[in-house]
Amino acid sequence: MDDPDRILRPLEVERLGVVPYPEAEARQQELVAARREGRICDRLLLLEHPHVITLGTAGDRRHVLRTDEEIERAGGSIHEVGRGGDVTYHGPGQLVGYPILDLKPDRRDLHRYLRDLEGFLIDLLSSYGIVAFRSEGLTGVWTDGGKIAAIGVRVSSGWITSHGFALNVDPDPGWFASIVPCGIPDRPVTSMRSLLGEAPTIGDVCRRAAPLFARSFGRELIGDQSSGGAASMKS
Repeated sequence: MDDPDRILRPLEVERLGVVPYPEAEARQQELVAARREGRICDRLLLLEHPHVITLGTAGDRRHVLRTDEEIERAGGSIHEVGRGGDVTYHGPGQLVGYPILDLKPDRRDLHRYLRDLEGFLIDLLSSYGIVAFRSEGLTGVWTDGGKIAAIGVRVSSGWITSHGFALNVDPDPGWFASIVPCGIPDRPVTSMRSLLGEAPTIGDVCRRAAPLFARSFGRELIGDQSSGGAASMKS
């Protein structure tokens, strides 16, 4: 049982709007260094990306079903990144979360961290009446209609986290045909719109996500700031 007198670590949340992938990745690197040095508290970035396909450290280029030129002509880009996992798509209508957390001293367990991220997303979807669950042996969050959230993380020296999760709120489903999502060929992808018949706004999902994330990780939410993009991010 949690100790009611335990002092919770602070968590600051930034809602950033649409941020190009390279800018968000560079910002994460800055925040990881700042968190490791104790210059900032734990932070959660909530944002959307323009159309982008990313390949993680276990990525198989054969799981990208279009050429780089075809992706660019469609208005997207492709990047190799330092998170775990295979290939994923990010784009408008998908809520992306990048937690910058110090897991020391009591959460130095990658498996637990992944399961906690899944649990948070399951609780978030439950608040909309969506029944979601884990799939044994796989990372991410699933529904009877298919996979609804992907997870790919990095834990750097000092147990500081980066990268994170992508929740399909109302993305363009055609983009998922460009990849084998997470390298799993026989599992469909779904979204909140597909399951509910209509989609909540990204802003509404962010507002629900922030306190749920803090609670899931035993943090105290001290700030939930909205901004228009990467230019207004602060350290």
